[in-house]
Amino acid sequence: MQSEQPNIYEQVFACWLQENHIPFVDVDQTKRFGVERQDVKNFDFLIRPDSQNPLLVEVKGRTFHSGSLAGLKALDGWVTFEDVEALVYWRGCFQSQKPQAEAVFVFVFALEQIDVETDGQAVYDFGDRRFLLLAMPLAHYRACMKPRSPKWQTVTVPAEDFRRYAVPIEETLKGKTKAEPRKRPDKP
Repeated sequence: MQSEQPNIYEQVFACWLQENHIPFVDVDQTKRFGVERQDVKNFDFLIRPDSQNPLLVEVKGRTFHSGSLAGLKALDGWVTFEDVEALVYWRGCFQSQKPQAEAVFVFVFALEQIDVETDGQAVYDFGDRRFLLLAMPLAHYRACMKPRSPKWQTVTVPAEDFRRYAVPIEETLKGKTKAEPRKRPDKP
């Protein structure tokens, strides 16, 4: 089990998984797995839609301030460089046993305005708040990421790439993904 007080965004995602009958394990952030590198940050959830295809999830919570989701504009998909490195590491560990293992960032956006135009996007109600859940495969994120803040060691993806590769969580869990990420010479 996870630590006593998971953040609201992780709570939203866990409830969404439970309501959709998707088996998962929430990863205890206070303990490290029995691996050589104790300095590697844990991911948040391990989803096993089938036993041969585990999905490692890092949840990132954000607030959406705009009044419309049309075109998925004004969505901020930044993460820390440590988040990226850790998911790469853990995906590699899992792929050594299960080659089909994948990793994703799940962006849980709290919709600040209750009357936001959803533009057909699936919105999840949790308590008295509404959320948009989007997933972006780690491979896509890495291929597109750019430095955001060297001081805070954060990275982001350009808005166009975020709109291209971030999909509703349902699509990720059903195995559908958008186009292949573009290749960058500095990213294997």
